[in-house]
Amino acid sequence: MAAAAHPSPINCVLIAGGKYHDIDYARLELLKLLAEDARIRVRVFEDYENADAIQKADCIVSYTSDVIPSLGIQEVLRDWLHEGGRWYALHGTNSVLELREDRLWDAPRSAPLFMSLVGSQFVSHPPIAPYTVSNVAPEHPLVAGIEAFETDDELYHLEIHGPIEVLLETECHETSPGFVEGDHAIGKHPVCYLKSHGDGAVLYLSIGHARSHHDMRPLIEYWNSEDRGAWARPAFYELLRRGLRWMKREL
Repeated sequence: MAAAAHPSPINCVLIAGGKYHDIDYARLELLKLLAEDARIRVRVFEDYENADAIQKADCIVSYTSDVIPSLGIQEVLRDWLHEGGRWYALHGTNSVLELREDRLWDAPRSAPLFMSLVGSQFVSHPPIAPYTVSNVAPEHPLVAGIEAFETDDELYHLEIHGPIEVLLETECHETSPGFVEGDHAIGKHPVCYLKSHGDGAVLYLSIGHARSHHDMRPLIEYWNSEDRGAWARPAFYELLRRGLRWMKREL
C-alpha cells in the first residue's frame, strides 16, 4: 500500500515518576489507555531530562510527584508548547515538596517557569476524604455530559499561574494540617483546566491519587492500605480518555 494510505504514528512521551505515590500503578493504567489507539507510540521516562524525546513528541502525558525539570528542559518544554505541543499533566505534576524540620510540608516557589507552563502549583491538601467535583463548563467537549461526582482523593489547593480556562472545580471546607500554607486551603479550587501557550496547550487534572504499601518510604516503612482515589471512579477514566483524545487533537 502507498505510504499515504497508512495512518501516521502519534509520538507520545509518558513521564511517570516521583515520591509518595504508586507510580507503577498509574504508569500501567495510563499505558493501557494509550494502547487503545494503535497509532500511539510511547516512550516512557521517570523524569523530563530527555530533550530529544520531548522535541520529537507530538504529545506528553505526565504523572509525577516532586519531579521538576532542569531549567534547560523547562525552556525546551516552553518552546515545544509554543510550537504546538499538547501536554496532559496529571495530579502531582505541579508539586514541589519540602519537609521542614518542624515536620510541616512546604511548597517552595523554586520552579516559576515550570509552574507557569503547567498553570498552577500544588500548595496543600486536607486529609483524604470524599468531596464533590463539579462541572463548570458543561458545553466544553472535554467535560460535556460529565455530571457532578464524588471522589475520595487528595483535594489540591492550587496557586494559579493564569490565565486558565477552568472546566471542573471543587470546594474545600477545611484546612490542610501538616502543610505550611494549609490555612489557605478553604475555598474553591480548579480540578481540571486548560492553559494555552502559543499554538499548544496544557490540560491539567488534579485528581488521580494512588498509593500502595511501599510508597511512603523512607517516611513510613509500610503503608497499610492501597489507596486508589479517583482511579476507582468511572468518571475519572472518562476524563482520562477524553484528555487523551484532546491530546491527539480529536477534541
